[in-house]
Amino acid sequence: MSPKGKILVVDDDRLVLATLTHGLSQAGYEILDADNGDDAILLARQHRPDLALLDIRMEGMSGFDVAEYLRDYCQMPFMFLSAFADEATVNQVKALGAVAYLVKPLDVREIVPVVEAAFTKIGGRAAPAAPEKPAAPSDADVLAQAVPMAVGVLMHRYSLSRKVAYERLQRLAVADGRSIQEQAERLLQAVELLSS
Repeated sequence: MSPKGKILVVDDDRLVLATLTHGLSQAGYEILDADNGDDAILLARQHRPDLALLDIRMEGMSGFDVAEYLRDYCQMPFMFLSAFADEATVNQVKALGAVAYLVKPLDVREIVPVVEAAFTKIGGRAAPAAPEKPAAPSDADVLAQAVPMAVGVLMHRYSLSRKVAYERLQRLAVADGRSIQEQAERLLQAVELLSS
């Protein structure tokens, strides 16, 4: 069976790296892995993966540094997996143009559908087209990220699973008579206000 696509997985936690590598391989992806930013960039240049899944806080180069390099020099889409959901981190994720942002801890079974959605969003396997600077995310793209980011904030703040955090966001929306999108935006605004 041919792989669904090639993914570069980068995390300085060897257990997380092994778990992600195994789970994504089982889901049919070809995996390259690195436990630091320098190795990640070398692998990206040599093997041209279709997508990179990056931890944010690592020794040496951060995931943000790696993402910026991949975006600017390899025109490679990337997503983040991090234990942090503070305002500065979320803003940096948006500014870099990540295709997705997941908050740890996560079961690999929760990651596979997000990776599959990311491949759909980037048009399947990346074509070796002429390098082109990615466009900045539109307002609509940023607003569409409000619900997953709000779920991530609730997961982090209350140590909830993704499903329970999403259900909590839904209950808050119903209680306040708002759509889940509006409730997510209010929650993110409150986080921004509290951290300013």
